[in-house]
Amino acid sequence: MDTTRSEHHRPRQTVVVTGASAGVGRATALAFAARGARVALIARGRAGLEAAANEVVRAGGTPLVLPADVSDPAQVSAAADQVEAVFGPVDVWVNVAFTTVFAPFVEIRPEEFRRVTEVSYLGYVHGTRAALDRMLPRNKGTIVQVGSVLGERSIPLQSAYCGAKHAVQGFTAAVRTELMHYGSRVKVTVVQLPAVNTPQFSWGLSRLPHRPQPVPPIYQPEVAARAIVYAADHPGRRMYCVGGRALAAVIANRIVPGLLDRYLARTGFSSQQTPEPNREDRPHNLWHPLDGEDGRDYGAHGGFDDRSHPRSPEAWAARRPRLLWTGAATAAAGLAVTALRHRGDGHRPS
Repeated sequence: MDTTRSEHHRPRQTVVVTGASAGVGRATALAFAARGARVALIARGRAGLEAAANEVVRAGGTPLVLPADVSDPAQVSAAADQVEAVFGPVDVWVNVAFTTVFAPFVEIRPEEFRRVTEVSYLGYVHGTRAALDRMLPRNKGTIVQVGSVLGERSIPLQSAYCGAKHAVQGFTAAVRTELMHYGSRVKVTVVQLPAVNTPQFSWGLSRLPHRPQPVPPIYQPEVAARAIVYAADHPGRRMYCVGGRALAAVIANRIVPGLLDRYLARTGFSSQQTPEPNREDRPHNLWHPLDGEDGRDYGAHGGFDDRSHPRSPEAWAARRPRLLWTGAATAAAGLAVTALRHRGDGHRPS
């Protein structure tokens, strides 16, 4: 297939991306812009949005900056109205925006847990509702929910985030079956991401003794963005899993969940922290965007460029399900063996 020719003749799309000021949302906006799309950028932070808009222009797209808090359905709906007033009908809506807290559950205050839920779960609900309100009358459009492997397999120290991602899974499955019941041509799909090098680990609220870090293997946000664009073009599949280890964790969790519980209980605390002590006064973005306070653009990348992969063979294989599932099954077996070894270590005398 001549992909260059295909891209050249692709109709110009109108795409909405929440969480577009940084991280995966920022990279996704640029990936669509590279195809000449009209990209509506939704986030709280003005500095990040303006910087993202400039990059969208340089990439070949047309930006629309829309500061909004996705936890507020009225703000999301108003942003959607502006998109269609300026760009016309929305073709693709991508829900990415989230916030998180790194801490044991008992150290997360009730209002903090609620805030993570309102942004990272209900933000997807509000975005999906705004998209469907406009797509269903036209019987056309695609919604991409950017999830995480942690929506399939929870880990310690991220109970609020894991709970939100599991909720997105259940909510999306229900909506998908309703659309199927009505025979709607509107599609919804999920992209489950692995560990990604984003500013999340620099600006998320943390009560850990050491700086939080993603659990390797770590991928650059552009890897995630390419998978999201592909999913938007091929929304017939229920779920895309980026990274073989991510899919392996999903498979292993369905086969030997107890083993993974014990494995993560032993390794999940240390693997999510660097040796560097965490600053107790470190600023975070749970309640307010950091770029709204310091005027700094945080960009798409976090602080782990030297450890992050710019490409993913597994993401390529994700377009070829048989190859991916074969490789993931092998990796899942390896993960189960590793968990067994750790369980054995736990029974050895010290």
